[in-house]
Amino acid sequence: MRIRIGAIGRLKKGAEKQLVADYLSRAKKMGRQSGISDVSEFELNESRNQTAEGRKGEEAENLLSRLDAQSVIIALDEHGENLSSRKFARILSGLKDAGQGEAVLLIGGPDGHGSKVLERARYKIALGAMTWPHRIARILVAEQLYRAMTIMANHPYHRD
Repeated sequence: MRIRIGAIGRLKKGAEKQLVADYLSRAKKMGRQSGISDVSEFELNESRNQTAEGRKGEEAENLLSRLDAQSVIIALDEHGENLSSRKFARILSGLKDAGQGEAVLLIGGPDGHGSKVLERARYKIALGAMTWPHRIARILVAEQLYRAMTIMANHPYHRD
């Protein structure tokens, strides 16, 4: 199974981009032990539409256009479920064991996700009750992917 992060907004060169790349590289290496063939990301520009609903709609269309019809969507959403790292790892492991080809974690723009993404998402998850800037959210998601890979491989990185 492949795992990708799809994000609205582009990270500039610097610490955030380096952290995401580092965690995704680690996740990719660790995931091979658990049957995860690839871990990667793609980023898309924010919409310049004049209204929030228009922006969310355009961004949703752009994100969905990058996915296969069979991709399992995990949408990052402030109203989503707060998961433990172990539960997140169980979700990914379950998708892999069920023979899913790809899981994609989608991070929307500043206005959130459009309805088409939320309707298609199999899972909606939150990064807690606090609001995080999208740049930091991407780092957190990349780290949680790495952590999930270590949990799946019974590596001691994650401690309860």
